[in-house]
Amino acid sequence: MGIRAARTPHLSSRAAGLTAVLGLAGALTACSPTPDPAAAADALAEALATGDLASAPLDEGTREQAAADVEEALGAVADLPHAVDAEVGEVDDGGERPTATVALEWSWDLDGADADAAGAEADGAAEGELAYRTEGQLVHDGERWTVTWARELIHPDLGEDGVLDVTRTPAERGEILGAGGGPIVTVRPVLRIGIDRANLAEADVAAAAAGLAAALGFEDPQAFADRAAAAGPRAFVEAIVVRQYDTAGVDVPAVRGLPGVLVVEDELPLAPTSGFARPILGTVGAATAEIVEESDGAVRAGEEVGLSGLQRQYDEALRGTPGTSFVVRRADGTTTELYTSEPVAGQDVTVTLDPRLQMVAESVLEPVAPAGAIVALRPSTGEVLAAASGPGSRGFSTATLGAYAPGSTFKVATALALLRSGLTPQSPVECTPTITVDGREFSNYPDFPAGDVGPTTLQGAVASSCNTVFIAARDRAGAQDLADAAASLGLGVPAQLGVPAVDGEVPADASGTEHAASMIGQGRIQASPLAMATVAASVARGERVTPVLVTDVGGEPPAPAESEGSGTEGAEGAGGDAADGADDAADDAAGGAVAEPAPLTEAEAQALREMMRAVVVDGTSTFLADVPGDPVSAKSGTAEYGTDDPPRAHAWMIAFRGDLAVAVFVEDGIAGAQTAGPLLEDFLRRAA
Repeated sequence: MGIRAARTPHLSSRAAGLTAVLGLAGALTACSPTPDPAAAADALAEALATGDLASAPLDEGTREQAAADVEEALGAVADLPHAVDAEVGEVDDGGERPTATVALEWSWDLDGADADAAGAEADGAAEGELAYRTEGQLVHDGERWTVTWARELIHPDLGEDGVLDVTRTPAERGEILGAGGGPIVTVRPVLRIGIDRANLAEADVAAAAAGLAAALGFEDPQAFADRAAAAGPRAFVEAIVVRQYDTAGVDVPAVRGLPGVLVVEDELPLAPTSGFARPILGTVGAATAEIVEESDGAVRAGEEVGLSGLQRQYDEALRGTPGTSFVVRRADGTTTELYTSEPVAGQDVTVTLDPRLQMVAESVLEPVAPAGAIVALRPSTGEVLAAASGPGSRGFSTATLGAYAPGSTFKVATALALLRSGLTPQSPVECTPTITVDGREFSNYPDFPAGDVGPTTLQGAVASSCNTVFIAARDRAGAQDLADAAASLGLGVPAQLGVPAVDGEVPADASGTEHAASMIGQGRIQASPLAMATVAASVARGERVTPVLVTDVGGEPPAPAESEGSGTEGAEGAGGDAADGADDAADDAAGGAVAEPAPLTEAEAQALREMMRAVVVDGTSTFLADVPGDPVSAKSGTAEYGTDDPPRAHAWMIAFRGDLAVAVFVEDGIAGAQTAGPLLEDFLRRAA
């Protein structure tokens, strides 16, 4: 017979009993009043597996000692998944009292796998598992079966004072490699700065911690002081970690001289700078309680794991497998090794980011107060070379997860829809000061040049960014036509980035004034800076580009990552939770992009290139005409939003030069050319 106990969040147990009665079993059972000992064996196994001896069949003389022994001997390993099986031998009725030998088969899962497998085979433990047998004697006292407690029921080598103990040797964490295979995130020397409580009197801890926090410029020094005061009497309470070669403005010698401060040299896997692609790459730190619980034993408290971004998403591959030593440890200092394994190094993750271009992009965005982003792609391959989010994004990946109306940068897609309707770049059109649709008046952007009002061409309308031309042509390109054209340029099409990203949304069901707004990139149209960089890259390449960021995880291509139709918008999006924003967007996204976009033809691409080049030659972005290198083609964009008067505006620029396509975004700006334009120019000049 057998019983399998239910698994708890920390432990798993299996209790099984087996009674073998040989010879004339039926006759003996009929004559003997002695009950089957299997239930008692099951209860003993269950109690040892869970550590709860309340229902254990122990004789009363040793019960109290048993509870103390179990707590002491299993204390360090109690949270390791393990199982206990019980097997009962023959009942011996020949003595003063009936007895039966109980064999306890212990199995420990030491690598975090499912503990149900740990005890599957008592005589042949798999890798990462430890199995052994202990024995005890059940005695029937006339009422029930009990066992006399002995510490050896836990392990034969425990003796009177032995305990089980486990130590883990961290594995070398895999690196995040960038373009060309060079390391981006690699082990770098750091300084851990904190309060050493072992060298402070209890009464001085709070003041010392508050002094350190103030010296480091903490907004709330008291919070750190409270944390230090609540720590153990010999704890090192870490305040900050800085790179040894870049102390981030911390005066280390001065801080080191403060009372109770300890500066510890260490190493951590880090990017070149503290802000380098941080929203995308993520961070590494001590495992949270949630991560430990979700790991099902693979991660222990205090171990370093990925906490966010790529480090979290690919943590299982990056962190490797720690080495494990499982021993019996005795009071005299001797140990008996029961199991040992060497750490297995983590695997590398390769991304397409170019460290130089990424740092250039971040440097350009450094003085920008609102949320902002610069995304650079290589049109020939779709590789993301830079995906920078500015300090105003407050840790949110505006570059990949922000979703905003793209404004007039979307006119590149509108122009493609009009080309497909039969127009050419030289088709005559009329740029009027205003246009009214269903009672709503639309106008051109503030300070639109008077000289650009009047007869022009489709190319001229793109160059001057005349809103009324595109709105007037709304009957030539319906909402579905816009969605199809956008999809041909990669907007609204799922990417193969390897990380979550917003692909964009172009509603195929817009009508009336909403469709009029769609013609100029407003209304319900949404795009991320990544999506708009993809539009520019597709024009440059002459076919739809699929952006890619993660190319390799431990020698294998990455699993498809979640992509979103839309994401957080506006100021809330800049500081919101990236994952929650993306999830909400997926729920709200309305279909717009076609499943299989019509291919962009070379003739269409050439016409779009000519129109985007005209923007620089004689349109809204002539300031880019003298940028060194290949000629620049661009499109500016301003998207009004909110209820303020005058309304606030998102500022956009997209451009390409040679095999480089770029999107620049600022959440709150004056206009695309005025706000995003100088950032684009600075980036292109420094990227040359």
